[in-house]
Amino acid sequence: MISQVINLSNRKSFKLYQEKYNYSIPYYGGLYGVEIRKVPKEIFNSLKKSNPEKIYFKEENIFFTGSIISILNQISLSKLDQKFKMEIEKSIKNLNTSDSISYQIGRRQFYFNQAYVMGILNVTPDSFSDGGKYFSTEKAVNNALKMIDEGADIIDIGGESTRPGSKFVSESEELERTIPVISEIIKQHPNTTISIDTTKANVAREAVRCGATIVNDISGGTFEPKIFDVVKEFKATIVIMHIKGTPKSMQENPYYDEVVSEVYDYLATQTRIAAGKGIDKIFIDPGIGFGKRVEDNLSLIERMEDFRSLGFPILIGLSRKSFIGNILNLPVEDRDDITNALNSFVLSKGARIIRTHNVKQAVHTCKIINRIISN
Repeated sequence: MISQVINLSNRKSFKLYQEKYNYSIPYYGGLYGVEIRKVPKEIFNSLKKSNPEKIYFKEENIFFTGSIISILNQISLSKLDQKFKMEIEKSIKNLNTSDSISYQIGRRQFYFNQAYVMGILNVTPDSFSDGGKYFSTEKAVNNALKMIDEGADIIDIGGESTRPGSKFVSESEELERTIPVISEIIKQHPNTTISIDTTKANVAREAVRCGATIVNDISGGTFEPKIFDVVKEFKATIVIMHIKGTPKSMQENPYYDEVVSEVYDYLATQTRIAAGKGIDKIFIDPGIGFGKRVEDNLSLIERMEDFRSLGFPILIGLSRKSFIGNILNLPVEDRDDITNALNSFVLSKGARIIRTHNVKQAVHTCKIINRIISN
């Protein structure tokens, strides 16, 4: 079973679920829904037989509606399996406590009632935005130092392009590109929080041995599941991202029936696998642009807050993405201002780490958002 809390105060969400479950409840601020998907048949039939109010059924899904308090009361009064109740209560608790999460990552404590900046460092010849610009170790390190000076909280280092249509890079090539850069940054700035952007378990292993403390896996552990063992062994943090297909094929006619719930279920499944391995520091990333149409990206951005009920800090990468160019007919180099506007929007919806090329701009945004949050 997978439980998701949905903010039905969002009129688009209200209409979407109204059409799905054919409910007649009036719209009001503070209205929520809790959808439980893949419900065992005996629980589904037992609850449906009681003909409850404000609870709706479709296929193997059950949908509770009301205020958070009224939904909790419905659950507590129902004569249902305890595991079922706990699944719903956990998702509601996750929503209510998402800003109280904190992680010790390397030498630094991160408190996710605040927003942070992850600077992108592509040590590749073919990344979509800055491919080749920092391909040498010296240029890559100098750019990392610049981002640190500008206030980046995390430096995310990748040795394989994940742009649409990109080709596979061998393990040895990826290691040659990234490890010297990580080693030199740590040598010059030992307290730097470094993330290795890789899907390969052995690359992740060597990176954390050299000082990286975060493994940012665009496949969410699906390309090489052994990557979870590496993260566990080194007590590292992992970023679990959603992708449909592979970088080479992901933009070849991707399709979703309900993009938010499908991405949510993928992240729920992969985070459970990670937690089952004993990993306790997890970020989730809905994977904007990774096997998504323009309308999919916009739906995920608009409903970002609904991912909070998974119980993990949300990381998001919007920087200079192609959907911005598609909507506004802008080249890559002119997308920073729009990126920053979108960053502000998703931070207001609960995202807590912004992955970006323009660190200086993102740092300013996070500072003002953090001031608003703490005011």
